[in-house]
Amino acid sequence: MVVSHTPKPTGEEPTLEDYFFKQVSPVIEKAIAQNHRDRWPLVVLHFDFKDNQAPLLEAVWKVLGQHEEWLSTAVKTSDPAKLSPLERKPILVVTEEADEQQKVFYDDVPVGGKLRLFGSAHTHPVPNGMTKEQANHWLVTVSPQELVNERPTNYRRWWNGTWYQVEEGGEPKAGEWTGADNQRLRSLVDYAHQRGFWVRFYALDGFAPSEDQGWGMGYNFGSRAAVEKRWKAAIAAGVNFIATNQYEELAKFLKQNSKDLRPDASGKK
Repeated sequence: MVVSHTPKPTGEEPTLEDYFFKQVSPVIEKAIAQNHRDRWPLVVLHFDFKDNQAPLLEAVWKVLGQHEEWLSTAVKTSDPAKLSPLERKPILVVTEEADEQQKVFYDDVPVGGKLRLFGSAHTHPVPNGMTKEQANHWLVTVSPQELVNERPTNYRRWWNGTWYQVEEGGEPKAGEWTGADNQRLRSLVDYAHQRGFWVRFYALDGFAPSEDQGWGMGYNFGSRAAVEKRWKAAIAAGVNFIATNQYEELAKFLKQNSKDLRPDASGKK
């Protein structure tokens, strides 16, 4: 099981074990020794699969099983609509909405078994036949209810939001942060929380081209000042997971401004 950003690995790629679990081991072992359970989870491991072959997903499930004592888990209930409480551990693992993932990570788990990771809600795709401009406009005008018209399940506990749903054209086309933008963000977050979902937005970057460390320009607001306004707004709105390539900088704002948004025993924020 290796980690790669390309579909054709060279053989030089690190294993998932080396890339992640060995790296976080000192932090996790220290957390377990200190046993401050009210602070857990400390680490979110997010899988963004680019391939949903069953052997790949099954290999990930197996690796997670080797570290289950570190993972926040929930017991699989006989009714998917009945959410069992999370047993908090230092790591929370999430994945996205593909039904192929649900098959391996949930459907194949026996009732009474432990769920090791949690999928995201199905979101309404952009309607067929739209131009890029039409699609961008649809994303910021569609109602939250139409974007996600389902409730959480024992497996699907979060909503993976794109910033294209907040500002038209997403990060590259964002202008000044306005009151209307903030209202749109809050309407999405409030709806997600009312339904019982955690909510994530990706990916909030802000840097000059000369500061690019291989991140790419696809999610770039163009400056630190511009992204800081969005970080502050997302924190104030109660976004549970903020994705960025500039975590060290974001962390400063989280420490200063965040509320306690860790999931409680019921899985809600």
